[in-house]
Amino acid sequence: MLQRSPRDLHPVLSWFMAAIILSTAVLRTAGVPTVDLHGPLHRIGIMDPLCGGTRATFFLASGDFAAAAEYNPVVFPLALGLAALTLRILLGVTAGIWYDVRLPRQMRWPLLAAFVVALVLLGIRQQMHAALLVQPWTGG
Repeated sequence: MLQRSPRDLHPVLSWFMAAIILSTAVLRTAGVPTVDLHGPLHRIGIMDPLCGGTRATFFLASGDFAAAAEYNPVVFPLALGLAALTLRILLGVTAGIWYDVRLPRQMRWPLLAAFVVALVLLGIRQQMHAALLVQPWTGG
């Protein structure tokens, strides 16, 4: 359910989204970091659902949708969410109208369950692409 408010009820979210936009612009401009930030499980071949996310974001920002999907397809719904939240911020700042999504109580648990299932499936998918994801970054 979409609700309107005269003020931003989630200012931390707005600042977080602005930081993500800025980080994506820096990532696209500077490229993928050469520092290995992976945990010990990644080094022994165990992938998590977010593996490949930095490279996928770089490729998405570069317009290479096929490569983005290959590294981590979750960037597409995340990019749509980012676009929606950016629109929310723009409307709030320019028109003073802030929108929020309020879920009815009876929808919260089914959506949480669907999210967990999707996360597990994404983790399985990423594990199936472990050979690609453990490759060192060679540039885009």
